[in-house]
Amino acid sequence: MSGLIGLIAGAALAVQQAPPPPDPAAWWSPVAPRPPAELEPLANRRLGKGEQPIPIDNGVEPLLYRLWGLQPLQNQILREDELILEVWARPARGVLQTVIRLTLRRDGRAFVQARAGLGCCAPEIGRRVDINAELGAEAAKALRVVAADPAWDQPRSVIVDYGGGAVSALCVDGVSWDVTLLARGQARHLRRACDDAEVGSIASILVQAVGASLGRDARFDAAFSRAADFSRQQRAYADLLASGGRLSPAQGSRAQPAGRLPAPGEAEAPKTRQ
Repeated sequence: MSGLIGLIAGAALAVQQAPPPPDPAAWWSPVAPRPPAELEPLANRRLGKGEQPIPIDNGVEPLLYRLWGLQPLQNQILREDELILEVWARPARGVLQTVIRLTLRRDGRAFVQARAGLGCCAPEIGRRVDINAELGAEAAKALRVVAADPAWDQPRSVIVDYGGGAVSALCVDGVSWDVTLLARGQARHLRRACDDAEVGSIASILVQAVGASLGRDARFDAAFSRAADFSRQQRAYADLLASGGRLSPAQGSRAQPAGRLPAPGEAEAPKTRQ
């Protein structure tokens, strides 16, 4: 009997000492820590008075960016002489895709965010590999050069005219590329199919973006069998131009934004910020 009484007393004491149920509102109360610059180079920015988001028209929805662990490009706020270069690689065969984003801040620091993964067959991105790193000063200078590349004045989508008429590329092998440049106030987007001449027209952009992301994770590097070598595509584009061919706007290709991209180092008109 004494054992039973002790058991009951112990249970009663445990009930008395049990902590109160958690406050549901406390679930939302902790302050979210500021992410490191390597993960979010432009974290915690807000639009100031008179500022507007840069219109993005590259075919990538905001929720797709979040599946890849990236802030939507539509949310990025650039100021002064900042820019973002983004590259999507989509092979015609297989489901392995890559995303590379290079960000240059007004303080001169540059960052790379790169992702590789299986973009098929499940709601999430399978076997995703993440790279978040700061780039050196030389990479920042190279980004300025990329922003001035004349390729950004090309049509958004193209077909190849080898001199005897335009031929639309049928992408049954190889890689299709989407490249987007955000500079102050506007965005430029280029889509290139598997044709070597098409890809060669943006080869200098791809060399910089892919080259900045390699050498950090062997699994990511394995997605690029030729690393950052686009010399074959560059030669194909040069041969196309030398033979009198050209890239013509594809049917239905939307026009690039009006106006020009700001030149590297060009001063911005002062703005009042909140």
